[in-house]
Amino acid sequence: MRQSQHLGLTLKDDPKEAQTPGHRLLLRAGNIRQVAPGVHACMPFLLRVLDNIGGLLRAELSANAYEELLLPILQPKNLWGISASSEDPPDGSGMFTFKDRRGSALGIGSGSENMIAVLAKKEIRSYKDLPKKIFQIRKQFHDNPRTRQGLVNDREFLMNEAFSLDADADEMGASYQAMNMAFQVVLKRLGLGYRCAEADLPTNAGCTRHVLVAPAASGDDTIVACDTCGYAATRNTGQSRLEVFPQDAEMKPMEAVYGPGLIGVGPLAEFIGIPVWKTTKTLLFQADDKVVAVMVRGDCDVNEDKVKTFLKCRELTLAAPRVITELTGAEVGYAGGVGLPAGVSVLADHFTRDRINFECGANRTDYHNINVNWERDLPLPAFGDFKTAREGERCARCDQGRIQEIRGIEVGGLAKMGTAPAETSGLTFPDTSGKPRPVHMGFYRLNLSRLAAALVEQHHDDAGIQWPASVAPFQVHLIGLNLEDEGVRNEAEKIYRQLQKEHLEVLFDDRDARAGEKFSDSDLFGIPVRLTISKRTFKEGKLELKLRSASQSERVAIEDALKAIKDLCD
Repeated sequence: MRQSQHLGLTLKDDPKEAQTPGHRLLLRAGNIRQVAPGVHACMPFLLRVLDNIGGLLRAELSANAYEELLLPILQPKNLWGISASSEDPPDGSGMFTFKDRRGSALGIGSGSENMIAVLAKKEIRSYKDLPKKIFQIRKQFHDNPRTRQGLVNDREFLMNEAFSLDADADEMGASYQAMNMAFQVVLKRLGLGYRCAEADLPTNAGCTRHVLVAPAASGDDTIVACDTCGYAATRNTGQSRLEVFPQDAEMKPMEAVYGPGLIGVGPLAEFIGIPVWKTTKTLLFQADDKVVAVMVRGDCDVNEDKVKTFLKCRELTLAAPRVITELTGAEVGYAGGVGLPAGVSVLADHFTRDRINFECGANRTDYHNINVNWERDLPLPAFGDFKTAREGERCARCDQGRIQEIRGIEVGGLAKMGTAPAETSGLTFPDTSGKPRPVHMGFYRLNLSRLAAALVEQHHDDAGIQWPASVAPFQVHLIGLNLEDEGVRNEAEKIYRQLQKEHLEVLFDDRDARAGEKFSDSDLFGIPVRLTISKRTFKEGKLELKLRSASQSERVAIEDALKAIKDLCD
């Protein structure tokens, strides 16, 4: 392609809307243009990158016996369990909804698992029709409340969805592991660093879910990971072990201590003269129609996602101050486990269990109970993992590791959905005995738009993008200098045609522009190899070759340049 014909100007200055290094460079290099908050036009060079990512995916999935289809973007809302007359999308779905000219309610969904189940119901009639493996790559939509960081939080994005339909849990598990390996191959070929993080709790019996997170300092997600054994999990499911301290030999009498205005555990511990781990945070939550108290050590934070999963409730929010006062008789900040009304269920993190003579709120404003003990002063609660794992804490899976907090961009995930979609849609098959069985479904996804954004966050320098050769919009950037000289121009055109005959993707900068502008644009574009022809190199019968990742260039003959390019692409 000739650069003079390209649509997409480079920008000298950083755009005001740029939020991260990758977002800034995608805008400056003319890869994206914002047309509305959370909506970006995908410009020609980025489209080539997305096509290359999609090509790698298609090749790997086809090698694993996945068949490609294309589902409609419009979905009847009854697929999501809501009435056709309702104009409200399902809670948390991010679905765009509207009515057509006949008044029928439709949705532009952000997932296709329900549609797959409905379609498969018409195609699968026997155990002989299983397994089935299918995938699609198409635009998806999500009414994201966060519209910053460009492609990372776009409301319109390119998504790969793959589904495995199996006869039983064992077959689904095998499909899950095979897809995990396939994704590893694809991400390695893309040149993307990533972590596979657990995203389900042990309380979710039979469920398995992992997310794929590309580490990036500017990422909007956080995972916790062991620095030794490789354990990684999402922030809302991560586990850790706390240091366990020696306990008092004997229980002391419980007493109330007057500490006006002392709510934070640090000042409270100092005032009472105890370590922070002996204090207790007690938070009251509204769990659907019930109130639940959750207790963790003072040096921890309550993980609301773990509490919600344990309770299996639909909604979990902090109790309103009015409700806390009605139940405890105290202002917010003084709740404790002693003397709560019988209707309030109590959960406690298991690291609170073996403490002797600990502190907790007295359910009286400005008062705290000290020397509190389980069973003597308050009944044993339901114990579980209700704290948030934090940096520096010990790994829950090995003896040597410590937890790290890693920021990143979630680019995909894998999920064993089990029989839930089949049971909702009636997707069954007769087994060998003729008995109807629900189909087991696995769901696997990679967000191509986020993959591109993550690649830029991981592969760039101050001058611009450094696309990996496997996905770069072009393999070679041929720059012509002194093109007003007829001999140089003719030679540049000859080299351009030769590169094309070698089946190389080449961008030819044939513009009438200064050398500095051409080199600056080349660095911004991030094409792996830059070849420059000028009066000087023309006289020598050579080209100037520079790899985007290198600091120095070298003079080479065209034959040597071709070999270097092919070696890099291979």
